[in-house]
Amino acid sequence: MDKRVQGRRFGYLTAGRDRGVVRMLDHQQVSGYSVGIIYIEDVWYPMLPGNAVNAWTYDFPVRMKAIPNLDIDRLFRADPAIADDIIAVGRHMIEKEGIRALCSACGFFGNFHRQVAAALDIPVALSSLVQVPWVRSLLKPGQKIGVLTADASSLNRSLLRSCFIEDPELLVIRDLRHAPEFSAILEYRGQFDNGKVQDEVVGAALDLLREDCDIGAIVLECSDMPPYAAAVQEATQLPVFDFITLIKWLHSATTQKPYRGWI
Repeated sequence: MDKRVQGRRFGYLTAGRDRGVVRMLDHQQVSGYSVGIIYIEDVWYPMLPGNAVNAWTYDFPVRMKAIPNLDIDRLFRADPAIADDIIAVGRHMIEKEGIRALCSACGFFGNFHRQVAAALDIPVALSSLVQVPWVRSLLKPGQKIGVLTADASSLNRSLLRSCFIEDPELLVIRDLRHAPEFSAILEYRGQFDNGKVQDEVVGAALDLLREDCDIGAIVLECSDMPPYAAAVQEATQLPVFDFITLIKWLHSATTQKPYRGWI
């Protein structure tokens, strides 16, 4: 499929620019979505505002779709069959729902980032970790990046390479797999004490700084951590990047609006 469909509108519709023939893809069913977000079908825990799959997180519409028969264990193990499922869902979202970029709601989708990006004709960012090379370019030479993840044991070199991270020694990684409340997310417990989860995430961020004082920024791998990004930033006094900074960036790049005003 050619992403530059002849005659299809890819721009901001305003008075004076709303005339003429408008064309869409054959049998496209809905429109107006800049970013599509794929997520794990089999989970059970609260999705709070700030979570990548809570619609109230955004001030623009996003299209969300589950990867069928996917659970946390399969994703963390990087089952190779998942790639084909992502590509199939991605193509459906492009051709039938008109998305302009594809993201995900778990950093461990990053195992398939390069494969999926090669297969689809839109920008693809399957892990918040794809921001790491850009974040590194913002920092002083030699400064490190702190990474908070759900499960450090699954954050292996193969996943990092798939996200274009060629120098993992510059990452300081800490996980919350065994934190008493945060672990509810991975253990399908259906509930957690939100205040305690925030304390655990902030505490892990401060542990990063105690481990290495030369950290210049923090990246939250997990899509369940953005609700606590502001608290992490306040506690560490560092820039914090997460799935929401990534999705907003993709949205901005795919929905440029004409400027208005006096000169």
